[in-house]
Amino acid sequence: MPVVTEIEELRRLYQRRVPKMFYDYAVSGSWTEQTLRENTSDFQHIRLKQRVAVDMSNRATRAQMIGQDVAMPVALAPVGLTGMQSADGEIKAARAAERFGVPFTLSTMSICSIEDVADHTTKPFWFQVYTLKDDEFMRRLFDRARAAGCSAIVVTVDLQIMAQRHRDLKNGLSAPPKLTVSAMMDLLTKIPWGLEMLGTKRRFFGNIAGHAKGVDDPSSLATWTNQAFDHALDWPRIAQFKKWWGGKMIIKGIMDPEDARRAADIGADAIIVSNHGGRQLDGAASSIRMLPSIIEAVGDRVEVHFDSGIRSGQDVLKALALGAKGTYIGRAFTYGLGAMGEAGVTKALDILHKELDVTMALCGETDVKNLGPHNLYVPRGFGDPTVQLSKGTA
Repeated sequence: MPVVTEIEELRRLYQRRVPKMFYDYAVSGSWTEQTLRENTSDFQHIRLKQRVAVDMSNRATRAQMIGQDVAMPVALAPVGLTGMQSADGEIKAARAAERFGVPFTLSTMSICSIEDVADHTTKPFWFQVYTLKDDEFMRRLFDRARAAGCSAIVVTVDLQIMAQRHRDLKNGLSAPPKLTVSAMMDLLTKIPWGLEMLGTKRRFFGNIAGHAKGVDDPSSLATWTNQAFDHALDWPRIAQFKKWWGGKMIIKGIMDPEDARRAADIGADAIIVSNHGGRQLDGAASSIRMLPSIIEAVGDRVEVHFDSGIRSGQDVLKALALGAKGTYIGRAFTYGLGAMGEAGVTKALDILHKELDVTMALCGETDVKNLGPHNLYVPRGFGDPTVQLSKGTA
């Protein structure tokens, strides 16, 4: 087994092991992928402020996210099709997160069901829901999450209409994969992955099959999905979801200060500054650029979390120093899962934790809760996406 020291190495291992359609699903964005690229590259404009002759012993990365103790302020983001990256992938990722002491968020579009994950974990996890038109299905989904002991729901609000992701269309993405000639040729080079999949019964969308009317195969799922998403979604509808759930609610997909204020108005416990990892509105500003103005807009009215573009512990630190109370990783843990299964998720978390811990120390801080703008050099106008930065500005 190679010595893995960074998330990028996990990605390369992942690419070699997992079928192309599922690898492309995880790494790609919509249309030209401009926003996907800038989600990561914009972190590079922010510089860290080094401090010396500071007692760096007794460091602490422990914090809280929506009142829950976490080993570091990093949660596993909801990722659809995780169970196709590695057999029973959601269960593996949830167990790794629980053991590490960080939140795991299960996607509605997971392969393993809410009940599957609950049966294989001992602590509450979070559950992500889409904004669907079917009230009966949504109420049952909340009931199932409640019965499974989920401690929070994460409502994704930026997927009323799905953007085009070229690679998914070209690959004929489906779960399980359709056995086209090109897919079969690729699968012949991914034998270990295939053998793992043969050993599990979970190969379809566990939260949908048997729960949504008329959905029992990939073709019926596609029809249901096209009809199910609520194009008429508005803030009163989101407030209704909060009332139905009755517990802690996080709203994911906030990219505008006014939307952040509206989320606070309906009583969200937290919002996630996120552009869906560059998978929805291509050409949108990066999440890290929008973070400062959104935090300024809501102050302490709602807990502000951050998602999209994190590939290192230094990225985590920069988001926290700008004011986020928590961060989320999607691709980073998926790379680990696809590369090495459950151990790969743990490896991804270990890498991020070490990078966060060491960088924090070199910035002269010993407690993650003390991070702030004083630890950064931020370019003038960085938080205003209308300001065009010159290449290499620091």
